[in-house]
Amino acid sequence: MGVIRISDLSDPRLDAYMRLTERELRSVLEPERGIFIAESTKVIERALEAGLMPESFLLGERWLEPLSPLLARVAPEVPVFVAPMDLMASLTGFNVTRGALAALRRPRLPEPGAFLSALVDRAQGAPVRVCVLEGIVDHTNVGAIFRSAAALNVDGILVSPTCCDPLYRRAVRVSMGTVFQVPWCRIGEAARTWPADGLATLHGAGFTCAAMALTDSSVALDDPVLARTERLALFMGTEGTGLTAKTIEGADVTVRIPMANGVDSLNVAAASAVAFWQLCPHVSNDYHYRPGLYS
Repeated sequence: MGVIRISDLSDPRLDAYMRLTERELRSVLEPERGIFIAESTKVIERALEAGLMPESFLLGERWLEPLSPLLARVAPEVPVFVAPMDLMASLTGFNVTRGALAALRRPRLPEPGAFLSALVDRAQGAPVRVCVLEGIVDHTNVGAIFRSAAALNVDGILVSPTCCDPLYRRAVRVSMGTVFQVPWCRIGEAARTWPADGLATLHGAGFTCAAMALTDSSVALDDPVLARTERLALFMGTEGTGLTAKTIEGADVTVRIPMANGVDSLNVAAASAVAFWQLCPHVSNDYHYRPGLYS
């Protein structure tokens, strides 16, 4: 590995970690050059296990030796910047990163039709469960939904044109790297054509679209018909207002979580976990790492 000692965080080689905005990191005009930042050893480990390609690493001095076995699997030309711990402590969010960061190349995401076909093929006749995130703008919620999806055996996640980026720094961190385990892609051509194009893609792939919404016609989450549905796409709406009226109207069924004590709804991340537990096949205790989209 190419270890490079750093004594000044203003070094231009550290721009990706220190000075570039999320939009600049994504390289919107040239997506093939886009990168994102992963924080903490667990997140970095899961990113590399998923087959993502690192551009560089930035480590506090004390993390070089513990991470050496992991770094030994990386191409020798990838730079590993190492800084004294007191210098790393000056980084905003140091207590979260724990002194280990990596800049990784953004993967090329598949088209939604091909993505859904791949999930169906991989299931080999078993039920397929996907979650569609519509317009969720809180990165913490997106990260938490991915973590629940990984834990509760969701086959894939699709994000609408107005949903925030799952590879945003905070979303990746909150997900604990599970955003690299759960296959995902974007669905829908643009905000102006959503949800019509997204619903058409899912229906074309044979999925029943279930909108999580409080309506007079909503069925309970434990309705046995839902459990028997072979291909189910569960739509989760944005914070506060929930799913749009057009999405609810275009769905095949609306679904509610029965609740007590006058509570009418849950935070979207909490609601997703409840729904995933109810509708996805339960996994056994020998569950182990499942390579995601990038392997």
